[in-house]
Parts: sequence; structure tokens; C-alpha cells
Amino acid sequence: MSKFVDVYLLPIPEENVGAYRDLAAIASKFFLKHGARRYREYVAADLNAPELIPFPSVVELLPGETLVYAAVEFDSKEQRDAANKLAFNDPEMAAMMSCKPLFDYKRMVYGGFSILVDES
Repeated sequence: MSKFVDVYLLPIPEENVGAYRDLAAIASKFFLKHGARRYREYVAADLNAPELIPFPSVVELLPGETLVYAAVEFDSKEQRDAANKLAFNDPEMAAMMSCKPLFDYKRMVYGGFSILVDES
């Protein structure tokens, strides 16, 4: 069971979702190769629940953008640190990251989380 998760919220132009999916599929292989236990990405399908605070009020989406939620799971924070160091220093990953970005990285939201409840 994974015990630590990195979470990313990415505002992505809707026209780039297909290209981003292809890029994320490649990136997932780097994280898994270097120690991640699970890699998942989700694209927004329902962001406007009226009784709750909707994501677009927290992550400002511009017209024509959607939100992607990515979760990379690890056994521990220490394993995450080591895996991220290896993944982001992997020459193939560096080459991929040097391509024209598909979204504005400055608007990406990120955090590391310890798992509180994990039931299936």
C-alpha cells in the first residue's frame, strides 16, 4: 500500500488534453521506473457542484481550459524524494521536459500528502 502521494492540479487548454495525455503516459514510465508505486491522471468531468466550493473558484481556469488532477504514489516521503530526483535527472525525461510546454507551469498547484485513509 502506498503511504505518500504527490498531487498536481494542472490547468490545461482543452485543445492540448490529447497531447498532454500522450506526454503524461511517457512521464508515468519515468516515475514508475524510478520508484513510484502508482501513477494516475484524471481530467475534469464535473467541476461545478453547487453545494461545495468548486475547483474553478480555487484554481482559476481561463476560457477553453480544463483541469487535470495527477497523483503519483510512493511508499514514503523519502522514497518519493529519491524517485523524483532520479526521474527529473533522467536524460530522457529532461529532453521531454525541454519541449514547448502544453500548459502554464506557473499556475500548476502541487503538494505532497501522507495517506490518511486507504480503503478499496
